[in-house]
Amino acid sequence: RLPFALDDRGGVTARRERAWAAAAAAVVAAVDAGARAVAFATIGDPNVYSTFGYLADGVRARRPGVEVRTVPGITAMQELAARAGVPLCEGREPLTLLPATAGLTPVADALAGPGTVVVYKGWRRHPDLVDELRRQGRLADAVLGRALGLPGERIGPVDDAAADLPYLSTLLVPARRDGRGGKL
Repeated sequence: RLPFALDDRGGVTARRERAWAAAAAAVVAAVDAGARAVAFATIGDPNVYSTFGYLADGVRARRPGVEVRTVPGITAMQELAARAGVPLCEGREPLTLLPATAGLTPVADALAGPGTVVVYKGWRRHPDLVDELRRQGRLADAVLGRALGLPGERIGPVDDAAADLPYLSTLLVPARRDGRGGKL
């Protein structure tokens, strides 16, 4: 088990750099000791806001000859859309995935557009996100997935309650649709 310093704020920190380097060193040590395969398990897809990329980069830098393969997973937005019965996109609708850590402006801009908006990592910005959904008249259709794939997961409408909102929360705001096939 390798720590990745997920709780650090402020981008790339010395602690994060050390954690990424230590994880890559552990994988390389296992390969050097004869391991034929090493696995990285993750919730979701390893290529969507995952620490897997940092580990893969570190391993490739240390041992360029080591083959790093990625097996795609099911993203939180796909899980939430399927469980909530909400199509992610239809016809010409765009699909926008944003981390709330990028700030409220990109989210507000996306919500003003024609497509579906998905927001990850919104737990610290939840009150601001709810306010923006209200401001743009998008709150009633929004769906929130809390801790998807974990014990105690919950899926339901968006509300103001942020006290128990976990890091692994997904906000899904479907595109405004006038009728079936209206955007073909």
